[in-house]
Amino acid sequence: MKCPFCAHPDSKVVDSRPDKGGAAIRRRRECESCAKRFTTHERIEETLPLVLKKDGRREPFDRMKIVGGILKACEKRQVSRETVDRLVDRLEGRLQEWSEKEVPSTTIGEWVMTELHDIDEVAYVRFASVYRSFKDVNEFMAELQDLLKK
Repeated sequence: MKCPFCAHPDSKVVDSRPDKGGAAIRRRRECESCAKRFTTHERIEETLPLVLKKDGRREPFDRMKIVGGILKACEKRQVSRETVDRLVDRLEGRLQEWSEKEVPSTTIGEWVMTELHDIDEVAYVRFASVYRSFKDVNEFMAELQDLLKK
């Protein structure tokens, strides 16, 4: 694997272990040229359904896009990256079990909101405000009132 420091094409694995969830392998590598160490993560490449966007486009599921949206919603909150990764792992598990070849982006958004609601209510509201594209403050307030009722 190419070294991120010196771009040398070869490195050796010095340690390898499953990550905490067991969904990936964490490898510590050492560059054979500069001797610096770096970490890689190996995951199974799974075939997931295509995401059907609101405008009718279809695109492959992008884990990092979901992670980015959740991290943005969790900014300055007490939500660890590990918690976010576990949330997205569960989401990918649901996608693997999805029986259709396509999954609406709205379904994925609802799954994320359900998970975030249980993790951090502020992150939930932040995600919902972007995902649901509230037209005005009244729609936003209605969502907050629903949250307070639960």
